[in-house]
Amino acid sequence: MAENTIPEIIVDPADYQEVIKKLDLIDEKIEFTNSEIQQKIGKRLGRDVGILYGMCIALIIIVMYLLIVTTLGLSPTDPIPLQGDESLLNAVIRILFE
Repeated sequence: MAENTIPEIIVDPADYQEVIKKLDLIDEKIEFTNSEIQQKIGKRLGRDVGILYGMCIALIIIVMYLLIVTTLGLSPTDPIPLQGDESLLNAVIRILFE
């Protein structure tokens, strides 16, 4: 065979189509497997992000609670002094803005 010639192969069209169908089936299975792997990664990432958001929100609530308690000069076990039929929210607003 000379160096500059392109090799020629003669293939039966039916055999060629059969090989192409098998390759398409293999490609479809590979794409399905990859999509399943990506879906599992996405679920894991979503769970981790949800946990982080939950932790951040919990920390914000705790810090706000501690700021309110220390601003009012109360300890966590002391009840907020209510006057008569006053609601808890009204008592907090009254103490903060007095």
